[in-house]
Amino acid sequence: LMLQQGAEIWAWLQDGASFYVCGDASRMAKDVDAALHRIAVEHGGLGEEDATAFLAGLRKDKRYQRDVY
Repeated sequence: LMLQQGAEIWAWLQDGASFYVCGDASRMAKDVDAALHRIAVEHGGLGEEDATAFLAGLRKDKRYQRDVY
């Protein structure tokens, strides 16, 4: 579902949105992280390394937070 809404999610992130993930650490959280990375590549036009750096920046700025277990 995230990938289907990728353009909208990317636009929200570019407008300053925060992203919160809560739930299963073993699978769901990894899948969400991978989806955000792919969205940054496909809709943000970022390369793989730049997408990784973008997500790291969101975490550093506390705009991408996870409460996983």
